[in-house]
Amino acid sequence: MPRFRLTIEYNGGAYVGWQRQQDNRAVQQALEEAIQAMSGQSVETVAAGRTDAGVHARGQVVHFDLERDFTADRIRDGLNFHLRLEPVKVLDAAIVGPDFHARLSATGRQYLYRILNRRPPPALEAGFVWHVPVPLDVAAMHDAAQCLVGHHDFTSFRAAECQAKSPEKTLAHLAVTRAGEEIHVTAKARSFLHHQVRNMVGTLKLVGEGRWSAADVQAALDKRDRSAAGPTAPAEGLTLMQVDYRSA
Repeated sequence: MPRFRLTIEYNGGAYVGWQRQQDNRAVQQALEEAIQAMSGQSVETVAAGRTDAGVHARGQVVHFDLERDFTADRIRDGLNFHLRLEPVKVLDAAIVGPDFHARLSATGRQYLYRILNRRPPPALEAGFVWHVPVPLDVAAMHDAAQCLVGHHDFTSFRAAECQAKSPEKTLAHLAVTRAGEEIHVTAKARSFLHHQVRNMVGTLKLVGEGRWSAADVQAALDKRDRSAAGPTAPAEGLTLMQVDYRSA
């Protein structure tokens, strides 16, 4: 029974998140329906990360098993045909060994959060950025972000409904840069807590506005209390960019 690995992109604004739900349409449901339409087989897909409602992906990785043999190109093109009415597309397909697991085999994940930092609201980028009309100090945000890099208890940046067994994570990289009218927050780690990136961005925005300092961010981290940190940034600014795996 061959195992297939997909790299997919999607507009998360059209779905209630990755995970299939009973009453609302999810990315997983759209993809599994396409697989069944192409292969005639009902499968369960496994993703590298369960993105929330409104969160986008450019490099989500998924695996599934089929009883029939297909070439990787046929899987990619056939699924894209059946997904033509959905804002989900297969960028790449590959045949992998039975030991590959989209979630458990992953060694790192990279997210990008986009803030549109200008007075006028977006037209073309609406739904893909967080519009913040007041000027933000990018240098201060980046300096404060370094307080969060490393191995910490991230309880202050963890959603109440987070199901992770431990609040401890190792944040490998957190950078804040300006790209024209946008501010980009890039976060890299092996794995993240539920809402961790969005909660960090919401906190760093307070720094950018001059309402908080780097010391305030450090104090919020040390308190290990969600109420000590800043608000949760909107989902639409967040994109899962890449999932890393060890080379074969």
